[in-house]
Amino acid sequence: MIRSELIQKIAEENPHLYQRDVERIVNTIFEEVISAMARGDRVELRGFGAFSVKKRDSRVGRNPRTGESVEVDEKCVPFFKTGKLLRDRLNGK
Repeated sequence: MIRSELIQKIAEENPHLYQRDVERIVNTIFEEVISAMARGDRVELRGFGAFSVKKRDSRVGRNPRTGESVEVDEKCVPFFKTGKLLRDRLNGK
């Protein structure tokens, strides 16, 4: 599902809301999650999962085309851990 499909689905299930308002709500939620993660905070949505940021140290990698060693800088990457409710629903429990 992409963002526009999510907005459409929420708007259909809530006919008392205008689609532009639903779009604003969804975009605000995503922006807040992004902002929190950019600050290094953890975002937890009970039953769904938790978003966090993990730091990867610098390392020596390899260029797959030439095989030469390449220095890879340290970086932060997003990480998602599923919640118990989501995991149970995916596994049919």
